[in-house]
Amino acid sequence: MEQQDVVCEYLLSFIDPKDELILEMEQYAREQHVPIMDRLGMEFMLQFLRLIGPKSILELGTAIGYSSIRMMQAIPNSSIVTVERNADRYEKALEYINRSLVKERISLIFGDALETGDQVKEHGTFDVIFIDAAKGQYRRFFDIYEPLLNPGGVIISDNVLYHGLVTTKEHIENRRTRGLIRRIKTYNEWLMNHEGYDTTIFPIGDGVAVSKKKG
Repeated sequence: MEQQDVVCEYLLSFIDPKDELILEMEQYAREQHVPIMDRLGMEFMLQFLRLIGPKSILELGTAIGYSSIRMMQAIPNSSIVTVERNADRYEKALEYINRSLVKERISLIFGDALETGDQVKEHGTFDVIFIDAAKGQYRRFFDIYEPLLNPGGVIISDNVLYHGLVTTKEHIENRRTRGLIRRIKTYNEWLMNHEGYDTTIFPIGDGVAVSKKKG
């Protein structure tokens, strides 16, 4: 086992969610191969959100509602609007959210985040925008929803290291994967050089970019 893996195992030993619903969701995600944020990445984001105390959050990419529920559990005075385009995952998210104790603070929208801008706009502006939907569309998501970010707000982009493949020098055979990685790398470079934001990419989970709006 590599040193980094040993460190991850050590850190994970301190993370023990006791909420039965959360444990059930994690098990469902494993069994059904639903991509949810891993525990280390989630704990990092939750602690960051506790520090800044956002009142309103927009999430692009609900999946089964795991991140939405975890964020609302961690920040009692916040609310979240979350968007999911996959019908099966939307229904599962609805089920889990309705079973949670934070359902009153979660607004779930069904649709492609590339097309739900007007619906989202009805909910007002946001202190945090969490981008975790189609990886190849991050730049478009940013452009569509960034105008809804409050001054001094934060945009969090997940999976920006994509299993470390953004660093590989080797040729990737799969054409779709190759194109996706190229888009992610282009997004990262554009984001790091954005004049309106200060951005840091953290090598946690699958890579988390935190971009704070200047001014």
